[in-house]
Amino acid sequence: MSESKTTHMNTDQLQAGMETILQSPADGGTLEAIYVRISEGERQIPSEVRMTKTDGVQGDRWKTSGGNPKTQVTLMNSRVLDLVAGGDRERWGLAGDQLIVDFDLSQQNAPPGQRLQIDDVILEVSEVPHTGCRKFTERFGTDASRFINAPDSAELNMRGINALIVQSGTVNVGSEVRKV
Repeated sequence: MSESKTTHMNTDQLQAGMETILQSPADGGTLEAIYVRISEGERQIPSEVRMTKTDGVQGDRWKTSGGNPKTQVTLMNSRVLDLVAGGDRERWGLAGDQLIVDFDLSQQNAPPGQRLQIDDVILEVSEVPHTGCRKFTERFGTDASRFINAPDSAELNMRGINALIVQSGTVNVGSEVRKV
């Protein structure tokens, strides 16, 4: 994953991708990628990962970095991420999210309390908002940070959502993401 790439998408380029984002599946989406954050700046990209109610994503630093149960797992929409990454999938891990999904993560489709199933894992959408941090801005640019956090599109949760694990299991890249 190249953190040194300094080309960032501008506001016009980002706005042009909004139609694609809005076409994300409301149900029956796909788990596109998994990232395990081992330590600061170090990530694994497995094709499957075990997730438990007590430890979160196996191997991820979530538990050692505070372990708030309402922020065990972060999900980000793959269409949004691909747009802000300029179509460079090698940069997806820089977002810092564990599960990248082709799925509508809007407040209307995935409100707090909504349960999502991927393989035998069940996640519950948390009420804790997931917003872009300083690192996201550094990696994807100020325009991208403003775009994903714009007040007029806040309900789309373009930065993603936090979730907690309510049923442990294993998830696999390519698996279906569905509401339960």
